[in-house]
Amino acid sequence: MSEPQPSFPASRKRRDLTRFLVVIGLLLLFNFLGQQFFFRLDLTEEKRYTMSDATKALLQNLKQPVTVTVYLDGDFPPAFRRLQQSVRETLNEMQVYGGSNLHYVFIDPSAAGTEKARNEYYETLLKKGLRPTNLGANENGKRVEKIIFPWATVEAGGKQQQVLLLRGNQAAPSDVRLNQSIEGLEYELASAIRKLSPGQRKRIGVIEGHGELSNLEAGDLIGSLGQFYDVFRVNLAASRPQDLRTLSALIVAKPATAYTEPEKFKLDQFITQGGNALLFMDAMRVNLDSASRGGMLAFPLQLGLDDLLFKYGVRVNPDLILDLNSGVIPLVTGTEGDKPKVEPMPWQFYPLINNYSPHPITRNLDAVYTKFISSLDTVKATGIRKTPLMFTSRYTRVLPAPVPVNLNDARLPPDQKLYTSKFNPVGYLLEGQFRSLYANRTEPGTTRFQPETSPQARPAKVLVISDGDFVRNEVDPKTGRPMRLGFDRLASTEFANRELVLNAVDYMLDESGLITVRGKQITLRPLDKLRVAEQRSQWQLLNLAAPLVLLGLFGAVRAWRRKRRYASF
Repeated sequence: MSEPQPSFPASRKRRDLTRFLVVIGLLLLFNFLGQQFFFRLDLTEEKRYTMSDATKALLQNLKQPVTVTVYLDGDFPPAFRRLQQSVRETLNEMQVYGGSNLHYVFIDPSAAGTEKARNEYYETLLKKGLRPTNLGANENGKRVEKIIFPWATVEAGGKQQQVLLLRGNQAAPSDVRLNQSIEGLEYELASAIRKLSPGQRKRIGVIEGHGELSNLEAGDLIGSLGQFYDVFRVNLAASRPQDLRTLSALIVAKPATAYTEPEKFKLDQFITQGGNALLFMDAMRVNLDSASRGGMLAFPLQLGLDDLLFKYGVRVNPDLILDLNSGVIPLVTGTEGDKPKVEPMPWQFYPLINNYSPHPITRNLDAVYTKFISSLDTVKATGIRKTPLMFTSRYTRVLPAPVPVNLNDARLPPDQKLYTSKFNPVGYLLEGQFRSLYANRTEPGTTRFQPETSPQARPAKVLVISDGDFVRNEVDPKTGRPMRLGFDRLASTEFANRELVLNAVDYMLDESGLITVRGKQITLRPLDKLRVAEQRSQWQLLNLAAPLVLLGLFGAVRAWRRKRRYASF
């Protein structure tokens, strides 16, 4: 006679059915709520997946469709795949806030079926200004190199903006540079979208009348700013104060002659009443033609701005800095046949600056190129916050005026024992309510008395870099057109002068606070490569065996519980 089969009461069947229906109902409810109310939890320590409020506001207020084309599709080694995935994650997050107005697509530039078609597509990208990058990385002890186009194109309203996705300091290791690029993705993409969004353009004045850089010598800077701002030449002597108040910023680019008191007064009133200023000025007068013909003595350049800057909290010292981390100059080192042989030689008067403060203007910035730069000091100025942005290397020499300058010295190896100064600041950002140099004095050329505090006083920002050539671009000898600011033909290298100035202008004029996104930091947490190599087999075995062991234990426990549960029936 067979054993009787256990019978389940009807109540238990109803209970199980009720549970099933409740679970289905809850899933449907959560799905409905998820569609109606969006939220995400970012559990990372540095909030790497959280958009800034400025970016959210920008995307939520888009007035026209925006399309982002990313040229980073394809099969990449793991190190590059991380950048690719980060771009995709950033655009996914942006699409949540941009909604139907934001679209993106990934393209593989190498996907063409034939080599001819691939080269033609590469040529198309090059004509757009998208330069390929041969980036290397170490994978499992092997050197891996891949030619990629680390670019994105943002299109809106019939306009385009190219975005370089691989930034960072070229002197840093490849994994650090990739991490720096990932940190800047949100800002680079959001900044491009903001610049293409319709809105009232702010006005920037470039001062002339004192031997400043010409439109050709500062052509790339003026052209770059002109894409997003209205840029004008301004003569302080002929301008009225009310005309200057229509400007958001003034740029002083390598003046060669002194400012008059009335001109200084107009500049002072512009800054103390809330106008921003960027000053790129030399402290010493250097003539390279004289330096190449037996040498010269460099003396202080009297621009008449020392007392104004001193009042604002900074002093440009009458000296020149020599740095072992330097650029090069062309020198004749011999002859080849009947022609002189010209070679690039290190020139310590051309420091390469690669040390920065962790400020949004300079964060993750590549090296910048300077020529005959001077040191800066700060002095007391009530209510002014002074941030040093740029520093020389640890192997620096500071020569006070008068300074002998002779190009033939580049032929001699520098005496490293003399380079004992280090990390001299050469760029300062001043922020706050500036007090007028002419407070409690009469206006120059008139009898009008200036009060202690003007009713039009407003906070402002002032950038001071002690090198007028910082914003000078080279001129293409074939076309006669300005080359990109920061490009050095002799070294065939592009430095970050242009990017620093554009970052500074954005920091001063962007009221949305989007520039602060450049301060985003993602901490690298690399594995110990030696331990990984030594314990590779152990971890592989653990990853393979542990799931099987856990699955077997779960099955055994479940079988034991079922046997015990039904033993009473």
